[in-house]
Amino acid sequence: MSLINDYRATEEAIKELQARLKSMSQDDKLQKELEFEGKLRTLMGEYQKSLRDIIAMLDPDAKASKAPRAVKTTGTKRARKVKQYKNPHNGEVIETKGGNHKTLKEWKAKWGSDVVESWVTLLG
Repeated sequence: MSLINDYRATEEAIKELQARLKSMSQDDKLQKELEFEGKLRTLMGEYQKSLRDIIAMLDPDAKASKAPRAVKTTGTKRARKVKQYKNPHNGEVIETKGGNHKTLKEWKAKWGSDVVESWVTLLG
């Protein structure tokens, strides 16, 4: 039964669109626009000009006014720089790119984050 209902709904939609088309075709504004478009296309063909040529003649700044498209980045992350921490208390050296290093965490817990960060040297 749903196929029959779908058929009838489509048939009804077609009838509504045909009625709308008929009312639009009797509109004087539409007739004038269609006439203008036809004459314009004939004239463009006569002089071998495209729509872009016409726009460039009528509005030479049209291309300049458009905002350039934003360039999408590839989404890759920036590589982290290697940091070298040298403990002045025992001379131990740690090289790491992040703060998730076991010994580094122990140092920060023992002497404080600010003190340990003062021991850092950037390697690149």
